[in-house]
Amino acid sequence: MKRIAESTVRRLSLYLSFLEDTERRGLSTISSDELARLGGTTSAQVRKDLSLFGSFGKRGLGYAVPELSEKLREILGLGRDWKVAIVGAGKIGAALARYRGFAERGFHVAGVYDSDDAKIGKRWESLTVRSISELEKDSSKHGYDIAVVATPAESTPAVVKQVVRAGIKAILNFAPVQLSVPSDVTVRNVNMAMELEGLSFALTNRGE
Repeated sequence: MKRIAESTVRRLSLYLSFLEDTERRGLSTISSDELARLGGTTSAQVRKDLSLFGSFGKRGLGYAVPELSEKLREILGLGRDWKVAIVGAGKIGAALARYRGFAERGFHVAGVYDSDDAKIGKRWESLTVRSISELEKDSSKHGYDIAVVATPAESTPAVVKQVVRAGIKAILNFAPVQLSVPSDVTVRNVNMAMELEGLSFALTNRGE
């Protein structure tokens, strides 16, 4: 498959969210102009994004909401279940493990890990926090697809090495550090400080 820019994938996810909301409101079609307005982009960009994956919609009629929603779920890989391991049993990890929206999208938290003896063995609803030393063995058994790493910045590079050794090919990282991983491992970084800085920029420069 041709390489798709991360920014395009993010927009596809946004489009799907808008389409699902449109479907809940009982509407059967939506225009590229409306998708663009909701996504803060242009109708030309919407059409360009979708054209990377085929031909959708009809000129003058717009897109059929159920059909486009189904196709975007397929493109985004949401037609199957994904097993997720959370590494870092702190507040962020706990909040992520309890977030119901993941399961609705097919992301099932199947394991929680930490290196802190005080946390290991604690119950997280249906899960028990396990030692990170068990990650490689458990991943071989359960086949984790994604690791969510929510550990302190100073320990994250070593933790990610353990995740890679466990054979997990996709990592969502919450620590503000640059990670070095093999070419067949995909990393997505969530930098909360950067997101807040983006909001502060918007507040500072609004109306200018």
